[in-house]
Amino acid sequence: MSKASDLKRIEQLRAEIRRHDELYYRNAEPEISDFDYDGLKRELADLEAANPELPMEASPTQAVGDDRVEGFESYRHRLPMQSLDNTYSKDEFVAFVARVEKGLEIENAHFTVEPKIDGVAVSLTYEQGELVRAVTRGNGIEGDDVTANARFIESLPGSLQGDFHPDLIEIRGEIFMHVEEFERLNAERREAGLEQFKNPRNLAAGTIKMLDREEVAKRKLDIVLYGLGDCRPAVVSSQIEYRKQLVLWGLPVVERFWEVEGAEGAWSAVEELDEVRGGFAFPTDGAVVKLDSFSQQDALGATSKAPRWAIAVKFAAEQAETVLERITIQVGRTGTLTPVAELQPVQLAGTTVSRATLHNQEEMARKDVRVGDTVVVEKAGEIIPAVVRVVLEKRPEESASFVFPERCPACGTEVSKIEGEVAVRCLNSECPDQVRGRLEHFASRQCLDIEGLGEAVVDQLVARKIVSNISDIYGLEYEDMLALDKFAEKSARNLLAAIEASKGVELWRLLHGLGIPQVGASAAKDLAKALGGVRELSEASVERLVEIDGIGEKTASGIVAYFGDERNKTVVDALFAAGMNPKAPERPSEADAIFAGKTFVITGTLPTMKRDEAKALVESKGGKVAGSVSKKTDFLVAGEAAGSKLTKAESLGVTVVDEAELLKMSAD
Repeated sequence: MSKASDLKRIEQLRAEIRRHDELYYRNAEPEISDFDYDGLKRELADLEAANPELPMEASPTQAVGDDRVEGFESYRHRLPMQSLDNTYSKDEFVAFVARVEKGLEIENAHFTVEPKIDGVAVSLTYEQGELVRAVTRGNGIEGDDVTANARFIESLPGSLQGDFHPDLIEIRGEIFMHVEEFERLNAERREAGLEQFKNPRNLAAGTIKMLDREEVAKRKLDIVLYGLGDCRPAVVSSQIEYRKQLVLWGLPVVERFWEVEGAEGAWSAVEELDEVRGGFAFPTDGAVVKLDSFSQQDALGATSKAPRWAIAVKFAAEQAETVLERITIQVGRTGTLTPVAELQPVQLAGTTVSRATLHNQEEMARKDVRVGDTVVVEKAGEIIPAVVRVVLEKRPEESASFVFPERCPACGTEVSKIEGEVAVRCLNSECPDQVRGRLEHFASRQCLDIEGLGEAVVDQLVARKIVSNISDIYGLEYEDMLALDKFAEKSARNLLAAIEASKGVELWRLLHGLGIPQVGASAAKDLAKALGGVRELSEASVERLVEIDGIGEKTASGIVAYFGDERNKTVVDALFAAGMNPKAPERPSEADAIFAGKTFVITGTLPTMKRDEAKALVESKGGKVAGSVSKKTDFLVAGEAAGSKLTKAESLGVTVVDEAELLKMSAD
């Protein structure tokens, strides 16, 4: 590849990985398997290594994903809560062990091996033996405080057993859902005619972040503990000792656990784990191998993202061969045409698989997938299966290349391919499949969160032509609901009440729900905070929009184009005519906005204020709080143990203030 091609591909990969991070960590709705995601990150890491002159600070290869969401207070971990590097191959694993042993100048290092639980990482803080806080991984530095929800986990004790407890200890682990509980909940939803949950990991991630405590209690989450953060005073010196201490304290740990030496010993344990994991009651997607000695762990240290003394060995996704009987085309809410393989049913990962994604036209062409082919299908993490490759030696002689449709299969409109994109699109906004997708998105939990307006209901509303755009749902009447399958008086009134209540959602939810190109939840929050209303957004120019932190030129152009389309204007006008009244973020008066136009970064531990309190203070005075120091930073608020951000701020000439100076500035 040329240098220009490298740079273009790097930007594409960074954007794609960020999108998948948001889907996985914040929405708990991943679109691709772990294997495909890891492949994207590996390709990006290789390209970045070949182009070391590029800025790396903002790259997703340099940070863990961020699971923080609205509605929960952020809390700073006492020690960073990093993710793990991973591998799928023995050669890479052996190379990892070689690096460890070389770094320590030893042979046959002692390791522990345990299952990698497919759940939600959490850090528990016990003070004097009492549980005081449960915090998700977040961005590795600070996460969401989910203590109230975690207390519903029956296996998690509020007090440690025994007579000896540290003054303070951070215990890391994984919140998950047993497969049996997942199946029980889905059986209930089937009986109620509701959309089923996709997999245990997504359900656990969504449940621990619910604001409805009663619903959290109904869904029986579980937890296992395995990692150590801060501990005062230190009580153990190795992973093996720590696990024994967790048991003495009455904390849940995984039953299967291996103590091994060297690369071959560790790999044998990994292979044994892979063989027996089918009998586990919890979802697992790999093995975690850790250096046993804490002093040796400290000697090796960590990168900005992961420790050098541990690695996750991901198990290859289960695969099966079957015959591709036909190829159908799905049309999404943005008009994207996605090819789907219709397969002879085959057993895979404990379920019968009859459909698999083919991703897009270019991917199909690259794999040369044809009707009649024998294909290898893969299913990882119980996500939608995908066709991995064609078994060419079994290809029928009469097979022909698939011709991608030139017209939309849902509405007959001629399709288009936009320069610079892999997607083929239908540009007819009234296409029934697009209408269906837009309605599902609008009503989804990440947008207006309209309970009861799921896929099955939307399908009926569109098929019966009761609604043709998102604003039509606010004109639905009681009789319309009763005409739908599986609707009675109570369910009809409940849905109408949920639709009415959605008129008062936060502004960012409405902006996200409109389906504006490139505007996800994060961008919607930035826009809501900066502009304060839909009208203000609709009138903003590209030049004004790119001045907003977090909004690039591509997103700005997409917003302007969206509101430049009369059809979109009509829908938005109809929403407000129906009584839509979103809650805008509170904005300071001009007299109070003394930090207007100023960007702050907050780092370290402040004497009296929590970071969220300092952030709220800055924002209440019209300022913006960013997560990293750059040339655009005006002030760094530095507390104890400020670290690398302080060093960078000083090198850039950024003004550094402490908590007392911040309070004085805000009072002036």
